[in-house]
Amino acid sequence: MSSEQKVAIVTGASQGIGAGLVKGFRSRGYRVVANSRSIQPSVTGGDPNILTVEGDVGDPRTADRIINAAVERFGRVDTLVNNAGIFIPKPFVEYTEADFTAMLSVNLAGFFYVSRRAALEMLRRGTGHIVNITTSLVVQPMAGVPAALASLTKGGLDAVTRSLAIEYAEKGVRVNAVSPGIIKTPMHPEKTHAALAGLQPMRRLGEVEEIVDAVLYLDTAAFVTGEILHVDGGAHAGRW
Repeated sequence: MSSEQKVAIVTGASQGIGAGLVKGFRSRGYRVVANSRSIQPSVTGGDPNILTVEGDVGDPRTADRIINAAVERFGRVDTLVNNAGIFIPKPFVEYTEADFTAMLSVNLAGFFYVSRRAALEMLRRGTGHIVNITTSLVVQPMAGVPAALASLTKGGLDAVTRSLAIEYAEKGVRVNAVSPGIIKTPMHPEKTHAALAGLQPMRRLGEVEEIVDAVLYLDTAAFVTGEILHVDGGAHAGRW
């Protein structure tokens, strides 16, 4: 199979933003490696340019399988979107050790294992792009949404985005992030939408397509690196 087409890897790709990203990259002609803990081959719809790799990104063996599959099947890795993540809103003292372990595993260890393997491949070729999906709660906590572990772990992605952007700026590899507000995904039952919309300055939930558009913009913005692009209806801008 020709290795001229660009290849994107999307973690957490089975539903919501991840599934939207798979469709978005395919609409741009990318081949896509789609990963989630329980992703099914049927999600490809028979498209030979989508490859599914099942596994927990918190396991380093999964990272090896994802990158190896991308290179063996498609010959390259151009873009990695670290979309897999866990969000557990709780008062801080009610978090359990299991909550802490789970969020560290997916939100931080998952980023580390997959990004490290992808970066090695990108640095070898002298080009590539890593995009992290964070949350605007990192810079704009909400009194009604206690989520300290989300801020702790996603805040790590916010910081490492800038750190790696500088480390790799002269090596052809860009690193950016998209910081969503509350997005209309299966994570939020429809009965909660009205209340959640009231937490956003624009008084509506974001759409999956709006996050996809932001990621695709960053992927084509060759002079942009170290950017945290907020797609949150203004939530990061201040009090409202």
